[in-house]
Amino acid sequence: MCTTCGCGDEGGTRISNLAGELQTPGQGHLHSHTDEHGRTYTHEHSHGHAENHDHADSNGHADGHHHAAPATETIVLEQNLLAKNDLLAATNRGWLAGRGVRAFNVMSSPGAGKTTLLVRTLTELGGRLDAGVIEGDQETSLDADRIRATGRPVIQINTGAGCHLDADMLRHGLDALSPEPGSTVFIENVGNLVCPALFDLGETAKVVIVSVTEGDDKPQKYPHMFMAADLVIVNKSDLLPYVDFDVDECLRRIRQINPRAEFLTLSATTGEGLAAWYGWLDGATSQAAAPTSGTARSVPLTGALTKAH
Repeated sequence: MCTTCGCGDEGGTRISNLAGELQTPGQGHLHSHTDEHGRTYTHEHSHGHAENHDHADSNGHADGHHHAAPATETIVLEQNLLAKNDLLAATNRGWLAGRGVRAFNVMSSPGAGKTTLLVRTLTELGGRLDAGVIEGDQETSLDADRIRATGRPVIQINTGAGCHLDADMLRHGLDALSPEPGSTVFIENVGNLVCPALFDLGETAKVVIVSVTEGDDKPQKYPHMFMAADLVIVNKSDLLPYVDFDVDECLRRIRQINPRAEFLTLSATTGEGLAAWYGWLDGATSQAAAPTSGTARSVPLTGALTKAH
């Protein structure tokens, strides 16, 4: 169980390539089969170890079953959990850097427009951006199906009761996605403005999206998320005439808690402001290619991107 927020159910985490094969981290592979009547069955190919069971009755006769005392571990402090995650995140970061892969951890509350922005980005940039997606949701593959429709590779991670991705989940996701050297990976985290901020994945940058329908006070309500952000995107700018959202006030609040964060406003639906987002990606991905291609290429940002300082 996650001591940070109380979520848990590690056994409920499922990783899928959307082609009928699932994986449960730490266990075996789950395979789905559909019969001639359209019914789907899932079974596990276990990689575990068989147990021997020895029981003795009251007369001392063994019944062939033996139970060893279960190993136990007590986690006294929340820091123990986060420290373990940070070690795994460091491994992920080294793995990505060694291949020149740029990984963006995209976070927001539910409905802020993460998937819409990614679908439009992957569609419009086409071959200009070699990218895949690791999609995090508690259940379903609805968002991953939208990504897959763009023709880009996508891996679905269903966290069950978990409200965030962690470094171990990303490790399994990267193994399944197998991104090409020099490519880009978008990690669409579970919709939540709390726990995802606390769990380092080993990503290259954290992108936080807030929509104008949520209110401009989100940075103060959820400070850890905005303190962790490298880039804050205000989405659904096309709705600004109809909602009570002050862009300048939102930026001011972000500056108070995170002066280093960059900031831009756009509409993933209409395309307004997307040039700045694409320019930011160009600059970020060119830096990722530096370890494998030599000197880093400087790409100027286009559009209205603001440094929050």
